[in-house]
Amino acid sequence: MSGYLLDNAQAEAGDRFGALAELFDPSTFRHLAALGVGPGSRCWEAGAGGSTVPSWLAERVGPEGHVVATDLDVRWLPADAGFEVLCHDIGAEEPPGTGFDLVHARLLLVHVPRRAEALAAMVSSLRPGGRLLLEEADPALQPLACPDESGPPQRLANKLKHDFRTLMAERGVDLAYGRTLPRLLRSAGLVDVGASAYFPVAGPAGARLERATVLQIRDRLVDAGLASAAEIDEHLANLDAGGLDVATSPMVSAWGRKPEA
Repeated sequence: MSGYLLDNAQAEAGDRFGALAELFDPSTFRHLAALGVGPGSRCWEAGAGGSTVPSWLAERVGPEGHVVATDLDVRWLPADAGFEVLCHDIGAEEPPGTGFDLVHARLLLVHVPRRAEALAAMVSSLRPGGRLLLEEADPALQPLACPDESGPPQRLANKLKHDFRTLMAERGVDLAYGRTLPRLLRSAGLVDVGASAYFPVAGPAGARLERATVLQIRDRLVDAGLASAAEIDEHLANLDAGGLDVATSPMVSAWGRKPEA
């Protein structure tokens, strides 16, 4: 089986991008600032999805800098924003430039069939001394939607999360990819490699992300015989009732520097 489960063309994609931004943008922005993004920087936001990260980068680099945001489907990236927007297949096409001070990708490589080629492209696009920041979830580190499995609603949420990850694995998604990032960056020749993880456990944004994700994949869950329509409707009702503490997968952020020539 192949194909990206969370299609940008679906109406729920916008809700999903909004929830992801609320959950993870603060952590992402801290990492980007620590890596020295500032006035005049040239940045590539790969697999941007929504506009919040490239917009932050564009404001940070100012008129002296440049930000290019790429994705296979750019419908959620406004053409009149303060950054360049390009339709781009990172696993198959050449990078959209060279000499970047920073390249960033969040929740991208795990869904790319040619991950090694995509990583090599990002590294090759950096200038000597440029920085790469990769952020990927690691569902295998914490596989539960509700770590506090206190009753039937929580058990149903965890069952559906397991079903979703079954679909992901069937499409070649590596559910333990996040933890490999430091090793992969070192293997790609980067130095000063470091990593950390961020793990939201509960809150409205997590519930909104769960709802949007379930709506995007409900037909595939039913068609695959993994879940019934009744189970999904019950889970959505539980989410709407506000009583579920829904966690995300841990987000592993890893960074490294291209050695000086």
